[in-house]
Amino acid sequence: MENYKNKMLTPKERAKDLLERMTVEEKTGQLNQRLYGFRIYERDGRKITLTEEFKEEVKRWGGIGVLYGLYRADPWSGRNEKNGITNELSREAYNTVQRYVIEHSRLGIPMLLASECPHGHQALGGGLLPVNLAAGATFHPKLLSKGYEACGRQLASGHVDLALMSVLDILRDPRWGRSEECYSEDPFLSSQMAAAAVSGMQKTGVSAVAKHFCAQGETTGGVNASAARIGERELREIHFPAMQACCDVGVAGVMAAYNEIDGIYCHANPWLLRHVLRGEMGFTGVVMADGLAIDRLNTITGDPVKSGALALQAGVDISLWDEGFTKLPESLRAGYITMEELDEAVLRVLTLKFSRGLFEHPYMEKIMISAREAGVDMASLELAREAAVLLKNSNHILPLPDDLKKIAVLGQNAADRYSQLGDYSPPVREEDCTTILEGLKKLAPKGMQISYAQGCGFGPADEDELDRAVALVRESDVAVLVLGGSSSRFEGTVFDANGAAIASADTAGMDYGEGVDCAMLAISASQEELFQRVKRIGKPVIVIIVSGRPYAAERIAVESDALLWAFYPGPCGGQAIAEILYGIISPTGRLPVSIPRHPGQLPVYYNHKASYKSMGYYDLKEEPLFRFGDGLEYTEVSYDGFRIRKSRGAGFQICFRVKNTGSRVGSAVPQLYVFHETGSVVPRVRELKGFTKVFLNPGEETSLVMELGERELSVVGIGQNRIVEKGWVRLCLCDKGIEYWSERIFAGE
Repeated sequence: MENYKNKMLTPKERAKDLLERMTVEEKTGQLNQRLYGFRIYERDGRKITLTEEFKEEVKRWGGIGVLYGLYRADPWSGRNEKNGITNELSREAYNTVQRYVIEHSRLGIPMLLASECPHGHQALGGGLLPVNLAAGATFHPKLLSKGYEACGRQLASGHVDLALMSVLDILRDPRWGRSEECYSEDPFLSSQMAAAAVSGMQKTGVSAVAKHFCAQGETTGGVNASAARIGERELREIHFPAMQACCDVGVAGVMAAYNEIDGIYCHANPWLLRHVLRGEMGFTGVVMADGLAIDRLNTITGDPVKSGALALQAGVDISLWDEGFTKLPESLRAGYITMEELDEAVLRVLTLKFSRGLFEHPYMEKIMISAREAGVDMASLELAREAAVLLKNSNHILPLPDDLKKIAVLGQNAADRYSQLGDYSPPVREEDCTTILEGLKKLAPKGMQISYAQGCGFGPADEDELDRAVALVRESDVAVLVLGGSSSRFEGTVFDANGAAIASADTAGMDYGEGVDCAMLAISASQEELFQRVKRIGKPVIVIIVSGRPYAAERIAVESDALLWAFYPGPCGGQAIAEILYGIISPTGRLPVSIPRHPGQLPVYYNHKASYKSMGYYDLKEEPLFRFGDGLEYTEVSYDGFRIRKSRGAGFQICFRVKNTGSRVGSAVPQLYVFHETGSVVPRVRELKGFTKVFLNPGEETSLVMELGERELSVVGIGQNRIVEKGWVRLCLCDKGIEYWSERIFAGE
């Protein structure tokens, strides 16, 4: 028996034996993920037939290394309930593909299956969570881990090997259309959420591919895939921590980012992918390219043969749709790469296949389970409940009193399910999504009438529709305006070759998402007009903003009576928001990103350097509209009893008590910040280094301890190494934008 068939040997031993038996073409095939999986089959009723393109690809390489997106369904893929792979057809479809690959591979090598899971499974019947920016607003990593564990159960039942998860991007410019894919503007919060998401997914046996590495959220002018014009220290302070956190929990894969950093593309950056990722962070998994990214290297090589070689040498193991990696045999013959470099990448892919048990268990025995069976629905609801951020509540207008007779609900986002799901969402049936309007109707107290008028959409205002909305508000007790934007791809969006939207000023119903960057950060003019007309009536106005990024909506924030911000809250978001408005639960979200007054203020992130005066413009206030960490509740909490004690090594513990002094159940989200008053490099004015979330009944009190270890006290020193320097450090503890305590410590002793 060949050693690679011996189950008693380690995955790497088996992979080495198999590698020695392979031709150059077969090796190259293991590194290629060229096919769009949703295009390799045709469906006629329940019958699945493989395309000639797929068969030719298998023949060309003697197999398939990785197949992308077999289950993917959305407007770009063109797959839906009528022509796509439903849960009921999943076993037949997957087994048909896998069987063909194995039977037409000389050595019987199975394929890996990769699926998009940026906030849930992008498949028919795929369970969805609130988008990452909403998850970040929960300040609750354990809850997010629970959500991705539920998603993982569904993916695992579909025999998915690699879940492509957006967990690494840091939101540094909200003009970027992919802001919704970031957990936060803050590296510490982002790191905690990223590690939680990866841990939850991999607990189910599905390997996570964390994306995107690195600094894609930095951008130039908020433009997608643009240059990150920053230095190494900014990378280490802001953009590396999330990747390190994922490495610490054993992430199986990493996807390189489109952008270049200081003139070097991430896909062609051996310092980034080899020295830092593998050498410093200890990553041992596979590095995957982003869609068509290797071919973008043609900009500097002028030749796909050289581009493929450049990416391989930099540390990329698996391609995605590009031509460059199909040219690796030519790169080898031309001397651009060595056989050792090719074998290094192939060995990683084969080792992953053996470690996942694909050679022993290549086929599905049952169909993919539903989102409900996997528990995604409940996890999504729990996240949505904690993600909404209450930013204003004048005269305690919320929660709405039970004795209201009539509520006017206005705005397209109140009734459009796709506007609350975010980008990278599959088709969702009406019965699987609760809109805000449906939630308000379903949970309304007896005798309360909920009436709806759209008022306007995202495009130009319609006078008749505006008049209907105004008339409805006149006969109501209160107006609930659901404003914002949408990342919905279901309104005639045109797509680029890599699936990103090709945006323009008249992009149908879509003002967020990949490829949809903006300059003004403004709510549409028609929605502003609707708000102003309703406000002039004199009735209380509650505004809910549903969005994928911050808006510069100062006028609405100032003139509304209450403001609730809901970054795309997912399919259960309507129920969660209704529960908050009616007081069934309290809002417990905190802003994971600062919200500007005007795009000319950018950047407004809270953790800027202390070397300059942030937002110091003569014609604007010297502060953002709302700050990172802001968020109100229906109850009040008090903090007291603060004391500091030494911990292990150079660390400290901050001990204190927190009490719910109000009359409703609520939460405390203490956030521990540091400021290095002395040191060798310019510090940031404030850096989050610890947080927790506790729920308290009225009158309940509890003791909390927050750890401040050597990693949290360290700085990136002059030599670009993390060190704990001797010097004074200012600590402060905040919640809801309020500083409750501050103290100085001497670190590094």
